[in-house]
Amino acid sequence: MAGAQTRVVIISGDLVEQKVDAIVNAANNDLQLGGGVAGAIRRAAGPAVQDECDLHGPVQVGEAAITGAGKLRVRYVIHAASMSLGGRTTRASLKSSMDHVFRLAHQNHIASIAVPAVGTGIAGFPIDECARVMGECLRSALSEGWQASEVRFVLFGEDAKAPFEAAFWPAFAQG
Repeated sequence: MAGAQTRVVIISGDLVEQKVDAIVNAANNDLQLGGGVAGAIRRAAGPAVQDECDLHGPVQVGEAAITGAGKLRVRYVIHAASMSLGGRTTRASLKSSMDHVFRLAHQNHIASIAVPAVGTGIAGFPIDECARVMGECLRSALSEGWQASEVRFVLFGEDAKAPFEAAFWPAFAQG
């Protein structure tokens, strides 16, 4: 399922501490960096990312936007708008937003990316289904020519790793 050199890593950790080309934000379509993953990005990056989001947003639910990363150690933040502000993530909105994320990664020559379990926090999407959707989207992006060196799923807590390991095993999963 992976490209010849694509390494998929599944870890529990802090998304904003990852040393990759880009991180993915679990965003609302207004691109307002409130709580959860978005809040952690806002606190670590400083105001520059929200300022850029204000220029890009709002976007449609199921789309994504790319911004700089402010004070983060990465070059880009890609905002996966899988929900409206205060809304819920659906399978269709997650799949569409992650397809957009990986397309933007490909278009911007992003080789390494760290991805949280988008939609599983306040947006209420089940983590096992999230892992399956992420796998489908990644397979599709790689088959369409994205040459990623590493896709790192950075999850909140050890319990979150099992569904991702199941979704990606045995084709690729390291970590």
